[in-house]
Amino acid sequence: MKEHLSHFHVAGFTFYDGVDVFNKLKVGKKVKFKLEEDNKWDPRAVAIYFKGAKIGFIPRTENRIFYKLLKVGITQFEARIQKVDPQEHTERQVEIVVHLVSAPDLVY
Repeated sequence: MKEHLSHFHVAGFTFYDGVDVFNKLKVGKKVKFKLEEDNKWDPRAVAIYFKGAKIGFIPRTENRIFYKLLKVGITQFEARIQKVDPQEHTERQVEIVVHLVSAPDLVY
């Protein structure tokens, strides 16, 4: 079972490896999140990776819950590319959707 958690555009897309992998970004492809606590602009920064390439960050307005989940080791969510639009402004070209997924081994 899965439940919608959030969706957002990739922040900082133009500053990282997004351009290098742009043609490989397709709707439905998975992305991964990684804490970046040493980020001087945001101590709750969560970077977004596609096949090892850093494509940007979860926007600061959305990253608080993801920071907390990752900080305590909860990774039972699925993040996928929801939209890729080369005609949009570069900071709005890629959108991510995130669902919480059930984990049968967790005790609630």
